[in-house]
Amino acid sequence: MLWLFVKLSRVTVIGGEAYHALRRQNKPLIILVWHGRIFLPPYFFRKRGAAALISPSGDGEFMARIISGWGYKILRGSGSHSMVKAWTLMKNELDEGGELIIVPDGPRGPNRKMKIGALKLAQQTGAALVPFTFSASRKKHLDSWDKFLFFYPFGRIVVILGEPVTIDPGLPEEDLEKCRRRIERTLTRLDGKADRYFDGN
Repeated sequence: MLWLFVKLSRVTVIGGEAYHALRRQNKPLIILVWHGRIFLPPYFFRKRGAAALISPSGDGEFMARIISGWGYKILRGSGSHSMVKAWTLMKNELDEGGELIIVPDGPRGPNRKMKIGALKLAQQTGAALVPFTFSASRKKHLDSWDKFLFFYPFGRIVVILGEPVTIDPGLPEEDLEKCRRRIERTLTRLDGKADRYFDGN
């Protein structure tokens, strides 16, 4: 259904240049996307050999089934489950120049409140953090904790990738927290930018 919905829509991508440049250089990347915007990423990042951290929850199992046929490396774990094994797998993936998708407010929220884990992982591996969002001209926000964004076919979709952010390995804890808040604001601001994209268009 997701594949068909995207194929029946017109997609515009904004800000992908820096992302593609880093991939061409085989630089490790961590894609950050809010839980409420995870409907499109499985299609967008398909068949690239990317890894996805997916919760062992029921929602996570549903997502794992969706992406299993699209060439993803599925890593199971979340902030509310044991992360020791998942952390090692993610670190190994990034140390080898891989690409990893993380939902920094999942699986239970609070909505758009970023957990610190992705920054610490980037700090340990040298991976760049890339904010990702999307919106659509024909969409609906579901009545869920994350205000899940669902889109309908036969419309337009805009994808926005933010500027990559790298974390100094020697950054003190207090400055890491400031960076976390800054990236959190960036992700939320990109959501607003994507939602406004079709105003007047």
